Amino acid sequence: MAIMKLPGGATPDVLRQSLRNSTAPQVRLRRAVVGVSLVGMAAMSVVTLLQSGLVKHLADPPLKGFDTDRVNTSDTAYGWGMPDAPISILSHAVGLVLATLGGADRARKTPWVPLAATAAAAPPAVTSAAYLFYDMPVREKAWCPYCIVDALTHMAVLGFTLWESKQAFARLSR
Repeated sequence: MAIMKLPGGATPDVLRQSLRNSTAPQVRLRRAVVGVSLVGMAAMSVVTLLQSGLVKHLADPPLKGFDTDRVNTSDTAYGWGMPDAPISILSHAVGLVLATLGGADRARKTPWVPLAATAAAAPPAVTSAAYLFYDMPVREKAWCPYCIVDALTHMAVLGFTLWESKQAFARLSR
């Protein structure tokens, strides 16, 4: 049987070993993308239950200013032609795919992959920052703990992709 070659010439065994065992900083950062993306997906999965009508109420912390139901059933939350939580989940899923695509040396062998990861992470990070710093406190005048977690995860994913993208950009600039 022929050994399958993946982008950048890696074999499945090389990819498996790289993702599972590498201690290279870029792989550790990619693992961080996976971890925080899964946290963001979990938070938005709960919100999706509310936005799609599977549950009628989500719990809030016992702190003044929190009203998850109001925030997540607002016009802003449905302003994309659908609820915003599934869109966020999709964004995290794209980040997961890009974080696990290619071996430890992908910035050298397939520099478009880390650049694509950063490009994919930027719009949701910017949107999340606007939601966190404007929509919730100014427009909705209420906070959602699930949305705060999700916004922070999107911003973290962008930050985690920058180092490897800098390496990829340097590779392409030579």
